Amino acid sequence: MSGITFPRCGMKQVLNNFIGCLTYERNASPRTIGEYRSDIEQFRAFITPPGESTLPLDRIDHKIVREYVSAMYDRGLEKASIARKLAALRTFFKYCVREKLIKHNPAQLVKSPRLPKRVPRVLTAEEMNAFLDNLSTPPRRKGSRPPTQKQREKEKIVLKRDRFILELLYGSGLRVSELVGLNVSDIDGYGQMVRVLGKGQKERMVPYGEKAKQAMENYWSARDQILSASRNPETEAVFLSPGGRRLTTPAVRNLVKKYARLCNVNWDLHPHSLRHAFATHLLADGADLRAIQELLGHASLSTTQRYTQASVEQLMAIYDKSHPHA
Repeated sequence: MSGITFPRCGMKQVLNNFIGCLTYERNASPRTIGEYRSDIEQFRAFITPPGESTLPLDRIDHKIVREYVSAMYDRGLEKASIARKLAALRTFFKYCVREKLIKHNPAQLVKSPRLPKRVPRVLTAEEMNAFLDNLSTPPRRKGSRPPTQKQREKEKIVLKRDRFILELLYGSGLRVSELVGLNVSDIDGYGQMVRVLGKGQKERMVPYGEKAKQAMENYWSARDQILSASRNPETEAVFLSPGGRRLTTPAVRNLVKKYARLCNVNWDLHPHSLRHAFATHLLADGADLRAIQELLGHASLSTTQRYTQASVEQLMAIYDKSHPHA
């Protein structure tokens, strides 16, 4: 390759091309694209001396990347943030190599920070049942005015919606982004299946159980009330705000935390906690790991295994029982 010359392109233009690749080739989510752009822009600022032009791509080596990592440590960034930013650089430079803008990936030789292996706190099946079976409207603050009839009706509607949300997160293992993206046409009430658009725009069908079905049936009438009271509702969206707009990811995160704290002040749950519980409880009951992988929409089995670390003993028992050479 010594006879090959590499074109010198401005890093800003290359970054824009890279973002286009993430958008149109890899179908990355807007959040992922925003994080990549931010991380690489920060690196570009680091290699741009004050009043001078940015260092050309073909002059960036592993030493410069290592200096950048050291600078992040000096700024007090957490290891997880540094690891993510370094991973973004690896992906960016891999794209540059593919486009023949550079010969080698300079970030590949830089080690990522060692992160502690965290096994998420997973509620037991008993805890999860108690949590979902005892959902209630949050109590009012002392001294506040008694709710009006209209406020009570609104609270009932919200509670029905939230129960269906929580039942789907736990009963089907959906990502929160998948849940808020659901349209009415994605739900097969007869077959009790949900069509989900996952990462990379990959579609999969996921079943839901009787409790989710019951919660859904209770919610439809409440949803109709939201639609009738809204001027310009998003009629396709399954989950609506009281104003008739599609529910957002932050709103779902907040409601999960709200109900969890009502049940147990020591719980710090989020939507992914319910997804973890879904996978862990299936595995504990003897479900096949490959089947769980399909239900979760994971491209790699190793990702599924991380979700189910809390049930390693059950996994080994299944292996010992099923494998002929175990």
